[in-house]
Amino acid sequence: MSSIFTPCQIGPIELRNRTIRSAAFENMCKNNMPTEMLFDYHTAVARGGIGMTTIAYAAVNRSGVSFNGQLYMREEIVPGLKKLTDAIHQEGAKAAIQLGHCGNMTHWYTCGHIPVGASSGINIYSPTIVRALKESEILALVCDFGNAVKLAKKAGFDCVEIHAGHGYLISQFLSPYTNKRKDKFGGSLENRMRFMRMVMQEVMKAAGNEIAVVVKTNMYDGFKGGLTLEECLEVAQELENLGVHALVLTAGFVSKAPMEILRGAMPLKTLTYYMDTLRFWWLKLGIRMIGRWMIPTVPYEETYFLEPAKIFRKNLKIPLIYVGGMISKSKMEEVLNEGFVAFQLARPLIYDTDFINKIKNGEIEKSECKHSNYCIGRMYSIEMKCHHCVDKLPKKLQKEIEKNEQMWG
Repeated sequence: MSSIFTPCQIGPIELRNRTIRSAAFENMCKNNMPTEMLFDYHTAVARGGIGMTTIAYAAVNRSGVSFNGQLYMREEIVPGLKKLTDAIHQEGAKAAIQLGHCGNMTHWYTCGHIPVGASSGINIYSPTIVRALKESEILALVCDFGNAVKLAKKAGFDCVEIHAGHGYLISQFLSPYTNKRKDKFGGSLENRMRFMRMVMQEVMKAAGNEIAVVVKTNMYDGFKGGLTLEECLEVAQELENLGVHALVLTAGFVSKAPMEILRGAMPLKTLTYYMDTLRFWWLKLGIRMIGRWMIPTVPYEETYFLEPAKIFRKNLKIPLIYVGGMISKSKMEEVLNEGFVAFQLARPLIYDTDFINKIKNGEIEKSECKHSNYCIGRMYSIEMKCHHCVDKLPKKLQKEIEKNEQMWG
């Protein structure tokens, strides 16, 4: 049997195999609550053979929501989440939920007030003014992370993934690009890690020995003035010391280097096509004018994070979970042979929820996803979906898909 389909241990839980559906944003919630669409998608992924499926980005409170189609953790949504985790478990998979706070990556009409972050400034993607968090608010947020973990346990999740990368709030404190504070939460890397340290201590306390705790953390920010690989390794070593059960190694910064995370080209025609014209006319105009400058293309290749991830594997003892460009059986086995306990993937499971079973049964060796990134372009406005599941696409979107598939497929 392939090493892909051997069990693995992450903290107190055992997965039936080494595959994890990564926390790629589904945009399948309504009024920040779970829906049947979210239920159907994740149960289909579980039925398709995944070891563990991760419900994407649930904010720890209302202020941490960046899109209306996201969850934020509160007692009201626990029954709906429990229905989902029960169904996932019935299919033999484990259930994880990603918890985080978007910080400055939101707007007042989404989060309910002026967005907050490590430091004051302007979010050019909304655009909106951002206010620096007060120390009292930081302490309250730490408690919110702990309470979110308790709610996740109550909802039947086996694992929580804390988002500490990609330029969201914990990452905003870590990165010198977004942290200009002069108090004990800013300045040196040791100080910039303080918020993360407090959050993780609260998270580990809330989790106890009942559920697994993994952290998604950057290996580098991907631009001048951001965290370097050496600094990110120090962050990872601190997380190891804090007793987390595994790290998910990623890179990139949503507000500065978004395609470093995803690779390939952002399908700008798709992105603007699904936007609400009345509400976002200014953003659509800006993307058409300077979109390629704002969101530059980064070449796609399989296992595009593997080389820097191997440096982290060499310097850490903690279990590491690989993510980035996992579309073929051969590369999955290569990653596991390099010492990673498991790997995450998303786009192959957007293309086909039965992907893992088909690999296991020998029906295919590689996903047929050709990285047009159509699913990414539309997920900021409507539900995540692959183009081959959509009827009657406009010709301009078909041409964009064909162009990107020829480039990366």
